[in-house]
Amino acid sequence: MATVVELISYPVKGCAGVPAAEAELTPAGLPHDRSFLVVGPGGVFRSQRTDPRLAVIRPEVGADGTHLTLHAPDRDPLRLDIDLGTGSTVRSEVEMFGQPYRAVDQGDRVAGWLSEALGAESRLVRVPPEHDRVTDGLTPGTSGFADSSAMHVLSLASFDDLNRRIAAAGRPPVPMDRFRPNLVVDGWDTPQTEDRVRRVTVGGGELGFTKLAVRCAVTLVDQRTGGKAGPEPLRTLASYRRVPEGGVAFGSKFSVLATGKVTVGDAFEVTEWGTD
Repeated sequence: MATVVELISYPVKGCAGVPAAEAELTPAGLPHDRSFLVVGPGGVFRSQRTDPRLAVIRPEVGADGTHLTLHAPDRDPLRLDIDLGTGSTVRSEVEMFGQPYRAVDQGDRVAGWLSEALGAESRLVRVPPEHDRVTDGLTPGTSGFADSSAMHVLSLASFDDLNRRIAAAGRPPVPMDRFRPNLVVDGWDTPQTEDRVRRVTVGGGELGFTKLAVRCAVTLVDQRTGGKAGPEPLRTLASYRRVPEGGVAFGSKFSVLATGKVTVGDAFEVTEWGTD
């Protein structure tokens, strides 16, 4: 039986992950996951693809969800009262992967802090209450500012197999955080088993498969230093995980079909399998 061994959310897209022992699954994934977005001039989103220093900014969302604290090396932490956008706050226009979204700007103080931390003009925005994004894939769903689907699932079997291949080529292994999963699963013997899952119950929730996770240059960023450290894992993945639409796939993405509490140690019970 496969079980959940890690739960990680990423409140600010591109910034460090926040592990949890348990979480209440929402329609958009783990609580606060990718609720915040760092944008540059013109409202265009920043990501580790172009701003790898995002990786060393560590967010903490308060238990009641009303304040956010940001930490970065050699900087004083910044504590922010979150503007949830429930009043008459004017919405900002932002852009992610060429798609327009509306967002709630979090003010000049955090904008200044982020601009100094990243060395580039930046602002912080949050999804508004009316955010109604529909994500694509086999099982449509919703998410905040994630690349696409709400949940990214990766198995230890796939991860360990990749590192064995990297080691066989005489190169050092890569850590799990390079892949920024939301849910890590153990208990399968066969790598890439998550590719064949179509529907699964986990804790009190249920997930539906959307698509394979196509990997990008973010996997080349050292999540502890915020520096680029390639060429692994993309070099090795390209030798056995190329996909027809281009690029390489590793891990799978899911939408949330039913909300509920998820805890590390919960069974990851597959109720429907695919054939490929």
